[in-house]
Amino acid sequence: MTSTLRTSVGVVHALALTVAFALNQSGPSRAADWTVPVAGNAYQTANHSGGRGLRRGGTLGLSNPEDVYSVFFRVDRPAVMKIAVQARAADGASTLVTRVGDDVFRTSIETAKNASCLIGRIKADKAGYVRVDLQADRKQDEGRIEISDLLVTSDTDGLSLDFVKTNAGNMFYWGRRGPSVHLRYEVPRDRPLQYAYSELTVPVGQDPIGSYFMANGFGEGYFGIQVNGPEERRVLFSVWSPFKTDNPREIPADQQIVMLAKGPDVRVGEFGNEGSGGQSFLVYPWKAGTTYRFLTEVRPDEMGNTIYTSWFGDKSQQTWRLIASFRRPKTDTHLTGFHCFLENFSPSHGHIGRRAAYGNVWVRDVSGQWHQCTRARFSVDATGGGRHRLDFTGGADGNQFFLRNCGFFDETGRPGETFTRQSTDDDRPEIDFDTLP
Repeated sequence: MTSTLRTSVGVVHALALTVAFALNQSGPSRAADWTVPVAGNAYQTANHSGGRGLRRGGTLGLSNPEDVYSVFFRVDRPAVMKIAVQARAADGASTLVTRVGDDVFRTSIETAKNASCLIGRIKADKAGYVRVDLQADRKQDEGRIEISDLLVTSDTDGLSLDFVKTNAGNMFYWGRRGPSVHLRYEVPRDRPLQYAYSELTVPVGQDPIGSYFMANGFGEGYFGIQVNGPEERRVLFSVWSPFKTDNPREIPADQQIVMLAKGPDVRVGEFGNEGSGGQSFLVYPWKAGTTYRFLTEVRPDEMGNTIYTSWFGDKSQQTWRLIASFRRPKTDTHLTGFHCFLENFSPSHGHIGRRAAYGNVWVRDVSGQWHQCTRARFSVDATGGGRHRLDFTGGADGNQFFLRNCGFFDETGRPGETFTRQSTDDDRPEIDFDTLP
């Protein structure tokens, strides 16, 4: 997942090295340097997987020797680098332990003022992500180390680093969530479409907290499954209001999403912060490795509204359960913008990889004919498009599409690329619409 780093010295002692971080003051080529803020590029990866220890001011506090915090950045070629930290000893001199691959460095942090403290020399043997692990020493009498940045310097010709550079646009938050990836399906354009059908399988081990595996996306909403916590998973179906706002309380009465029906144990409410509208969810213990099917109907009611209804089921059981049915006012449309996406909504879990397989994708037109979707166009959000994070990809694998993000793997997909999956014409949906709940 991360770049391979060779061991040159087993343990390097870098004691009392509070130095200016300029490593090549002379010679024909000047060393390039980068400042990697921990606020947007670090995660707690041991003892608690997430973001504890990252302070509101954007610094990292190290005191418990059991805690490991990892900083990630990407190199575009093999490189030799020197690394340092911008740090201070908050409670007296302390020792910082740094690991990069097999290399281990021990650095004394002695100054109470924020200063650059040299760690040592590392090597990346190929292009890809580099992981730098930081932790306090195991001596019980040492104090807290506060770190604001990882500093990188290299003489490698033409080297470029990618990471979350600033908090402009709240990018430390979005960068720690990681890139969201999407596939937009090719569908017939010469006839109105009423139903979207797809099957989703999350591979075992690819379902960390914060994952949203969205199966049926359409022009006005989305439908999929989430991992909300260690003990809670949900099926989620949402429809945006035609009124543009991030605050659902601002929506006028005549533009609010109205619930028409919901299935057993389904909770219905509203949502905001990314547009606003009606939301329904079912707490349901879905499992990685199991294939689930999703059906969404988009139907105008001929009175200036559109009705959106979604059903969910385990494919092996051949049953359906109603999630919800919503009425969207001031809307007269059939199915548009059929797509899927994969995102992480937890900024504490953006360092953990996730993947989803989307197969047997179909649409059904208003005359009752099914049309298979075997081609899809790949895209990524601004986090990936702006090169803040490059751990994203997608493609086709046999008769399925797939999406993958987060985890700081080295492969990067190409937005705009179109993929073709193998046909599943012998597995077209067999649904008795008259008996749907």
